[in-house]
Amino acid sequence: MLDDLDKELEQRGLRFVRYADDCNIYVASERAAERVMTSVKRFLAEKLSLKVNERKSAIDRPWKLKFLGFSFYKRKGIRVRVAPKALDRFRDKVRRLTKRTRQGKLAQVIQEVNQYTMGWIGYFRLSDARSLFEALDEWLRRRMRQLVWKRWKRGKTRWRELVKLGIPAKVAGLGAVQDGPWRMAQSAIVCWGLNNAFWQKQGLRSITERYIQLRSA
Repeated sequence: MLDDLDKELEQRGLRFVRYADDCNIYVASERAAERVMTSVKRFLAEKLSLKVNERKSAIDRPWKLKFLGFSFYKRKGIRVRVAPKALDRFRDKVRRLTKRTRQGKLAQVIQEVNQYTMGWIGYFRLSDARSLFEALDEWLRRRMRQLVWKRWKRGKTRWRELVKLGIPAKVAGLGAVQDGPWRMAQSAIVCWGLNNAFWQKQGLRSITERYIQLRSA
């Protein structure tokens, strides 16, 4: 239905991007943006009998807006990043998947996490944000360590499981304390036992590694 809008913007020589009814138009100044906004609203109302949603429409710098979960930032030119709201949704979803009180086998948790994170990074692979994805990987592993630590419950169980993971018995005893799961998930001993190699063996996939694969394909 909005093909006519595309043709109108092309005829005017404007730079724009549209997906369904979500459209961004890029101009050189705020004054030009106000002029274009007014004329486009008029075109939609008079030619297509459509009304612009004022609440969702705005004039602003590109890096202050979002489009389909993406936004921009300036660093040696204009680069693409994951929009803050999209990141918030990602973290909320992962928190639900890795809630330390959830039931089910660890393998099932990992499968659900992988399904979500691999689909998410497949979509956001266009972002220039490797450092962000590395930070999300670290945060995700901490979420998983918290889950496992909570499931071990007692000090004896925690000591025994750490020893099974190769931690010396005397050292493992230092880890069997009663601090909260989130704090313990960042402790040196728990990170040592539930290290990256452990999670790789369990099948937890790395967001960063998948990002690199997709970017180099």
